[in-house]
Amino acid sequence: MRTRLLPLLIVLMAAVLLALGIPLAGSVAAAQQQTVVVDRIDDTARFAALAQFVTDTPGEANGRKETLASELASYHDVYGIRAGVFYRNRISMAKAPAGFVLPEAGEVRDAFDEALLSRRSHDPRQVWPWQRNRLVVASPVIRDGDVVAVVVTDSPTGQMRSRTLHGWLIIGTGETAAMLLAVGAALRLTGWVLRPVRVLDATTHDIATGRLKSRVAAAGGPPELRRLARSFNEMADNVEDVLEQQRAFVADASHQLRNPLAALLLRIELLAFELPEGNQEIASVQAEGKRLAQVLDDLLDLALAEHTEADLRVTDIGALTAERVAAWTPTAEAKGVRLVGDCPPTTAWADPVTLSSALDAVIDNAVKFTPKDEIVEVTVASDGDTSTVVVTDNGPGLTDEELARIGDRFWRSGRHQNVKGSGLGLSISRALLAAGGGSIAYDHHEPHGLTVTVTVPRSGPVA
Repeated sequence: MRTRLLPLLIVLMAAVLLALGIPLAGSVAAAQQQTVVVDRIDDTARFAALAQFVTDTPGEANGRKETLASELASYHDVYGIRAGVFYRNRISMAKAPAGFVLPEAGEVRDAFDEALLSRRSHDPRQVWPWQRNRLVVASPVIRDGDVVAVVVTDSPTGQMRSRTLHGWLIIGTGETAAMLLAVGAALRLTGWVLRPVRVLDATTHDIATGRLKSRVAAAGGPPELRRLARSFNEMADNVEDVLEQQRAFVADASHQLRNPLAALLLRIELLAFELPEGNQEIASVQAEGKRLAQVLDDLLDLALAEHTEADLRVTDIGALTAERVAAWTPTAEAKGVRLVGDCPPTTAWADPVTLSSALDAVIDNAVKFTPKDEIVEVTVASDGDTSTVVVTDNGPGLTDEELARIGDRFWRSGRHQNVKGSGLGLSISRALLAAGGGSIAYDHHEPHGLTVTVTVPRSGPVA
C-alpha cells in the first residue's frame, strides 16, 4: 500500500510546488526586464530632451548636435548599448556606433514606427533566459507638438538573462528543498498511517494460521485505525471464546459419551453369549459400536490437538521418521505392502510427540489405501529454512476435487467408504502440525497414488 500511496502524495506535492514555482519564475523574469526597460526609457527620455533643440542651422544648434553625438558615443562605450536619434525619414541625427542603422523590418523598426505615433515602448516583448534577443526601447522627440525624430536604444540582454537565471536558481533550490522536506514528511506520514495497518495484517495472518492469542497493540496511528485495532481485538476475543466453547463442548461430549458407550458395548458382548454363535446382526452392532467409540476418541484427540500448545525443541527429524517407519513396517508387511524409508539425519524445531502422531496418521493412510505388492516411500530432506517428510504411495489416488477437500473433518472419498476410518485422522495431523508452525500438503503422484508432504521449520520460535 505504501508503494501506491507515497507516489501519489509526491506527485500531488510536486504539482503544488510547480503551480507556485512557474508563476514565480515568470514574475522574476518580468521584474528583471521591467527594471531594464525603465532604465532605458529614462535614458531615451534624456537623449530626446537633448535632441529636441537640435536643428539643421549652423551655430549653437550644431554645438548641441555635437553634444548629443558625444553623449551617445559615451553611452555606447560605457554600457555597450547601441543608441541613435533618427529623423522621420530614418536619416540619423546622431548615433553610436557609426554602423548603427534602422533595418527595414524587425523589432528595431517596429519600435521606431510605434514612437512615430508618439508612444513610448513601455511593454517590449518578454525576453527569456534561453533567448538571445535584444531589448529595443524607443522614445519620440517632440518639438512644437510634432514628432520630429525618434531616439532608439538597442540593448544586449546577457546581464538581464543572467540575473533572471540566478533568480530561477534560487527558486529551484527553494523548491527542491521544499520537495525534499515534503517527501520526508510524506514518508513519516505514510509510515505513521500504515504502521497500524501492517501490524493489523500481521496479526490477522497469525490468527488465520492458528495463533489465536495474537492481538493488535493499538498504540499509534490515526484515531480511526486505533478504533479499528480495538474492534479487531474485541472480535478476536469473541472468536477465541466461541472456538474455546466449541472445543470444550466437543471434548466434554466425547468424554461423557465414552462411558455410556463402553457400558453399552459390554452389554452387547454379554448378549452375544445368549445368541447362537456367528449371529450377523449382533456382529454388525458390535462393529458399529466400536466404530462409534473410535470416532469419539478421534474427536477428543482433535479437540486436544487444537487446544494444546506445541512443546517445540530441536529434533532429529530423520531419526524420528525412521522410528515411525520401523513401527509401521509389520503392519505394511501383513498387508503385503513394502514400506521403505530414506531418512538421513536432519534437525528441525518440532514437538516430537505431535510430529510422531502426525506421521502415524499419514503413514497409516498410505498403507491403508495402497494395494498389495505396491510400495510406500518415506523420504526426509531439508531445504533452507524447512525440513520435509514426503510420504508417497501407489494407491488409487484422488481427483482434483477430492484433493481440495482432503483434511476436512469427517470427509472421506466416496470410493473408499468401505475402508475403516473416521475421517478425522488427517484433520488431527494438520492441527498438531499447525500448533508447531508446520504444515501438511497433498498432491498427485504419477502415474497413480498420493504424495503427502509434512513440513516443519528449521528456525527457532520467535518470542
